[in-house]
Amino acid sequence: MRMELLRKRKKSKRLGFAAGKRGDLPLLFPPAFPGKGITFVRNDARQFRFCRSKCHKNFKMKRQPRKLKWTKSHRAARGKEMIVDSSLVLSQFAKKRNVPVKYDRNLVAATVQAMQRVEEIRQRRERVFTKRRLAGKIARDRQREEDRKVVASGEHLIRKELREQAEGRPLELDQNKVANRVHGEEKLRQKKKARVLVDGGVEEEMDMD
Repeated sequence: MRMELLRKRKKSKRLGFAAGKRGDLPLLFPPAFPGKGITFVRNDARQFRFCRSKCHKNFKMKRQPRKLKWTKSHRAARGKEMIVDSSLVLSQFAKKRNVPVKYDRNLVAATVQAMQRVEEIRQRRERVFTKRRLAGKIARDRQREEDRKVVASGEHLIRKELREQAEGRPLELDQNKVANRVHGEEKLRQKKKARVLVDGGVEEEMDMD
């Protein structure tokens, strides 16, 4: 344990797998029931609590939670998790007390029951949140299927256009554009009139429409 503390002393990063200033779990992580979880105390008196060994191992490997797709931080950063809700605030039962509370079996049972109830509320609200989030994806998939049907119904038109492109129709169009441009220049030249002067010279003038 001492060697681990010394190793974390110099190079410490705020990874966010399950870290809190007072030892409480963040809002986006599962609740730590009594007797469960792993606690790590750094030399600067900061406590890190982990819900399971998987999070603890990734923390020791100095992995960034936002780069791992299975973490709550990654999902919350991409709008896939409910991060603002009253049930998440209610789940924080940790309180700062100056006087330690004597162990009471009824109090512990009531606390565990309350934690389970808050967890049920949170899961129900997360299901609603996920359903609303996926509604847009379902609509996009439905629209994509309709677009594919439209493309399939007009596939002969697409094949005709591709065949024309293979035959060199775009090149002919470009040549027509060049010819039209030359024709326009010739038309401007035709508008010029040559006026014969008295001394036998020729003067060119433009028509001013």
